[in-house]
Amino acid sequence: MKSKNKRHKMTFAKRGARDLEEARGWLMNQNIEEIECMIPDLAGVARGKIMPSKKFLSAPYMNLPLAVFYQTITGDYPDLEGVVGTVQSDTDIFLKPDFNTLAAVPWAHDPTAQVIHDAFHPDGRPVEESPRQVLRRVLSYYTAKGWKPVIAPELEFYLVEKNVDPDYPLKPPIGRSGRPETGRQGYSIAAVNEFDALFEDMYEYSESQGLEIDTLIHESGVAQMEINLRHGDPLELADQVLMFKRTIKETALEHDIYATFMAKPMAQEPGSAMHIHQSIVDAKTGQNLFSDPKTGEPTEAFFSFIAGQQKYMPAITSLLAPYVNSYRRLAKGSGAPVNTQWGYDNRTAGLRVPPADPANRRLENRIPSSDANPYLAIAAVLASGYLGMVDKLKPADPVGHDASTLPQGDLPYSLVQAIIKLERAQPIIDILGPQFVTAYSRVKLFEYETFMQTISPWEREFLLLNV
Repeated sequence: MKSKNKRHKMTFAKRGARDLEEARGWLMNQNIEEIECMIPDLAGVARGKIMPSKKFLSAPYMNLPLAVFYQTITGDYPDLEGVVGTVQSDTDIFLKPDFNTLAAVPWAHDPTAQVIHDAFHPDGRPVEESPRQVLRRVLSYYTAKGWKPVIAPELEFYLVEKNVDPDYPLKPPIGRSGRPETGRQGYSIAAVNEFDALFEDMYEYSESQGLEIDTLIHESGVAQMEINLRHGDPLELADQVLMFKRTIKETALEHDIYATFMAKPMAQEPGSAMHIHQSIVDAKTGQNLFSDPKTGEPTEAFFSFIAGQQKYMPAITSLLAPYVNSYRRLAKGSGAPVNTQWGYDNRTAGLRVPPADPANRRLENRIPSSDANPYLAIAAVLASGYLGMVDKLKPADPVGHDASTLPQGDLPYSLVQAIIKLERAQPIIDILGPQFVTAYSRVKLFEYETFMQTISPWEREFLLLNV
């Protein structure tokens, strides 16, 4: 483990830079030796190259194969024949650093920085398959209307004992008491304090990267935690989620345990979500478009935003729940929402309107799981809300009781169902980009095919001798 002295040298450094020259000064002041040049792939995994800082400063633009956006979570590639607009999967794309994302890598042994990149074709066109570009594309629709989305993500995750054999179930880790949790400790301060040393490092690492953590709580699962990030610009918050996931995983490893963002890591425990709070403001005045400036009452735009997410939720579910495991969370009796109902302060509904004053009126989408790519999940819910606003859709009546007792409706039961619904939703395809949707569908269906090659313990238990 690195020394505390080296880590403290980088803790309070200013995050981000406006341009190459400002980045040069920052890197020199921090004595940075290496740069991690990253780009999030379809899974939200950081891909890229590591290079000496001197080389980066002399040539900050690098290339990668286009195939980086067609790689599955297993490291394989689907058949790309017939993918519209794709030349060859090994065609080079060029990456341009977004210096606003420049930050320290506080867990690195040597002084290291990281910077997130955007992807472009050789002729300067943005790469449609890039999740960062998908989100930028959706935001451009809002910009054209003079609107600005504001979002705040809530991330749930589990701390688990190290598990090197995937055939064995996960277990809660040992805390400072020397014992694992044996019961659910929702909102328990003592249960969080079991991992005080880990969270102290997490806060320090987060601060050194400019990650604005709002609150930390113990969720309802055994050793399940939730981090809330402060509200702000959607692209910046997606970047922060990407960086936070890396941060908590690295911090946990330093403490000899795992942190996992699997949607349903343990069969008898609740799943992990990434709830997304959303509001839309006037880009010039900052006025919340969901509240009437005179009366403070909710506007028609607010209800249309809800209606858009209700209507298009089935089409975007594969972006909110991107793996086979994700649908184990979106199941009856799991504690997660199972339909597109909405309600005021109703946590059993997929869409919740939290208590708030008019200036902070917002919608919380509770469908996304913590395994979702933050760029794609945020893009998808904002795309749905946008379509609702421009088409002036009307929502169903709010639900004031347990929404999980109501039918699942059109919400997909499986990843394959979700992909089929995505491929049939032309308005969503148009706003997210047809090339991206084609790429995403190919990757997800290939992942499903790979999953189907594995025989589960359930099949051996109940089918081996009974059928």
